[in-house]
Amino acid sequence: MAQPLIKKDDDRDDEAEYSPFLGIEKGAVLQEARVFNDPQLDPRRCSQVITKLLYLLNQGENFTKIEATEVFFAVTKLFQSRDIGLRRMVYLMIKEISPSADEVIIVTSSLMKDMNSKTDMYRANSIRVLCRITDGTLLTQIERYLKQAIVDKNPVVASAALVSGIHLLQTNPEIVKRWSNEVQEAVQSRAALVQFHALALLHQIRQNDRLAVSKLVTSLTRGTVRSPLAQCLLIRYTSQVIRESATSTQTGDRPFYDFLEGCLRHKAEMVIFEAAKAITELHGVTSRELTPAITVLQLFLSSSKPVLRFAAVRTLNKVAMNHPMAVTNCNIDMESLISDQNRSIATLAITTLLKTGNESSVDRLMKQITNFMSDIADEFKIVVIEAIKSLCLKFPLKYRSLMNFLSNILREEGGFDYKKAIVDSIVILIRDIPDAKESGLLHLCEFIEDCEFTYLSTQILHFLGIEGPKTSDPSKYIRYIYNRVHLENATVRASAVSTLARFGVAVESLKPRIFVLLRRCLFDNDDEVRDRATLYLKTLEGDDTATKTEKDATDFLFGSLDVPLINLETSLKNYVSSEEPFNINSVPKEIKSQPLAEKKAPGKKPAGLGAPPIGPTSTVDTYEKLLSSIPEFADFGKLFKSSTPVELTEAETEYAVNVVKHIFNSHVVFQYNCTNTIPEQLLENVTVVVDASEAEEFTEVISKPLRSLPYDSPGQTFVAFEKPEGIPAVGKFSNMLRFIVKEVDPSTGEAEEDGVEDEYQLEDLEVVAADYMLKVGVSNFKNAWESLGPDCERVDEYGLGARESLAEAVGAVINLLGMQPCEGTEVVPSNSRSHTCLLSGVYYGDVKVLVRLSFGIDSSREVAMKLAARSDDEDVSDAIHEIVACG
Repeated sequence: MAQPLIKKDDDRDDEAEYSPFLGIEKGAVLQEARVFNDPQLDPRRCSQVITKLLYLLNQGENFTKIEATEVFFAVTKLFQSRDIGLRRMVYLMIKEISPSADEVIIVTSSLMKDMNSKTDMYRANSIRVLCRITDGTLLTQIERYLKQAIVDKNPVVASAALVSGIHLLQTNPEIVKRWSNEVQEAVQSRAALVQFHALALLHQIRQNDRLAVSKLVTSLTRGTVRSPLAQCLLIRYTSQVIRESATSTQTGDRPFYDFLEGCLRHKAEMVIFEAAKAITELHGVTSRELTPAITVLQLFLSSSKPVLRFAAVRTLNKVAMNHPMAVTNCNIDMESLISDQNRSIATLAITTLLKTGNESSVDRLMKQITNFMSDIADEFKIVVIEAIKSLCLKFPLKYRSLMNFLSNILREEGGFDYKKAIVDSIVILIRDIPDAKESGLLHLCEFIEDCEFTYLSTQILHFLGIEGPKTSDPSKYIRYIYNRVHLENATVRASAVSTLARFGVAVESLKPRIFVLLRRCLFDNDDEVRDRATLYLKTLEGDDTATKTEKDATDFLFGSLDVPLINLETSLKNYVSSEEPFNINSVPKEIKSQPLAEKKAPGKKPAGLGAPPIGPTSTVDTYEKLLSSIPEFADFGKLFKSSTPVELTEAETEYAVNVVKHIFNSHVVFQYNCTNTIPEQLLENVTVVVDASEAEEFTEVISKPLRSLPYDSPGQTFVAFEKPEGIPAVGKFSNMLRFIVKEVDPSTGEAEEDGVEDEYQLEDLEVVAADYMLKVGVSNFKNAWESLGPDCERVDEYGLGARESLAEAVGAVINLLGMQPCEGTEVVPSNSRSHTCLLSGVYYGDVKVLVRLSFGIDSSREVAMKLAARSDDEDVSDAIHEIVACG
């Protein structure tokens, strides 16, 4: 006989075997429910049957209308029993079975009788049930009783009425709002739970009136709240009022901060923690405001209660993201938590230490983490690995110890997600830290020698084919790659053949040896491996008439496809059903959809093996292929930069339009990505009319319209401008979307023959100096700065005027220059009076430029800045200063 329950582990065997609900069936329980009709009721037996019925209901068992009605009427007969336990089960059953409006009348009189009973337990439960099953008409009849119950001396009855009020507020808000005076009185109750529920209901009644909520918080923060639970609620409401009010005054005072700080000295631990958490989450919190909260959280770290340790370290972990220096005083206490029995606490302690640690503590942390990693689950290990990756990017000089740590844990047992996280981290370190490339590649080579995951092996081989030929001794990787041809499955073998061919193309001295290895692959038992080896050999040896030169062969084998994949797929499908030979030149190169219109999250860059190579060309290459496939733009030359999409319409409008600015040597192309959000319309001959009267150096040369724009099918229209060659011209452009609109029949989906010309005003667009700067980071700013030398250095000082904070001034200058912040210097410590920011980029004309910014702010919030710029060209250094001076 099949087991009715699947046992997850041995610990639950007894529980599953002796469960009183094991194998119960609805039909049998409904038969048992007949005991409710017995003349002599057995309270214990009836309670057991109700329990089974409740179990079935909570397991999702569906009762038919007839079954539910029969059970309901049978349960109502149990009101004649005086047994208190059975009566409570009856209340539960009536609540769960949710009787219909005509059935509610049957029990209303009994419940109203219980509401006025001398037994408090009856009164409380009957209030809950009545409010659950009643409608607005009956509610007005019992409103007087509910108001009396709210101020009842018995806390159980008062809480029941208040909780019912919270539920009723969702369905009958007008009635509940009339109870404000009674609820206000209940807030002053000495019973902890009553005060908690009353405060929750009073806030919900007033939540849409900001002034009323502010007055409520102001009156209660004067010390009338005794219940710890209510005090926690009050702290949350206070935080909400602080967020909604002005952030801070000129004197730096913050409303209600004194109340939050006072709660840190409360006798209840939950109140202390809630206040500390609220302070750490304040917008623009300063070091002075954080200090008392950090102090009490530090005390919780050494508490004997695991829940307090967890709460404290979790909060400190969040604080460390924005204020790492404020948490450094807790590092010694957190180091002791690495050996905590609760692995969640230990993981949070480690990740916090990795965020707050300095360069000198890295080695010590690595030793502690090594012993810890074997004791935790994979999901916790992944969190630790992410923190280690961030630490390595923060301190690139420590890459050796961190890379060794990653390589060691890579050899240990673990699941796919865990291994992938380690491999992704090593890949990112190789890309961002040039010195780590060779050791990182060797670690990856050793990993694929014994890798059980096909996906990871193929991705590492692909990455090895890109980065390996660029190293000082590419030949040392050949052995690892060729081993895969003999020892792995067909998918990995095919990937290894492609990687060998990449080495043969990129390293001339290795080509003869690579050919020998590829010839051996011709005898593989898998056709994909054989086909790849044959293709590479024929092409690289010059036997293929389609590739006359070595460059042709390289582009053919490893170059990116110059036709859109969607178009190629469509053409191949058509080829399969026809007898005409396939010709790739017949595949249309025009983009049919909008592949680049999606906005990417700011500050996020692709990570891991699936990401394109980090550098100035990854995005440019994609756009360059798109533009070069359009004949009108083919002779514009090399694309220097493409901006992120700039929105020209607001959200939820009829037409969604954003624009990408493409910068060439003597042209600027605006790519307008358009989406029609009206199902009943078809737009044709869509163009953007651009007024360049405020951009005198630009002359419009080409406008490429979009023929058709159906509903929810993105399309693109282009406008190209000529500008002085090699000059970073700037200007402002106004935009008007112009089109012919045709009505679409919803039933057939066909558009009408005749259309109407229409236009839609778009936001203005600016070409600014930052559009001529590529964000390109450097792994070691100091070495890069010294390598440029002082010959082309330009230094000047500027006054930036009054600012809200130093962080705002730093952000403004970074956005103005459009450069890449280095070594995390874009983050300004809270309450700091001075700050240094390091920027890197490539300026128009492929000129590398580095900038060192020194900021200072005085008591009147006036900001002064010293800017030092170095580049390969002194004119570029001057241009940087000119951008700031004009900005």
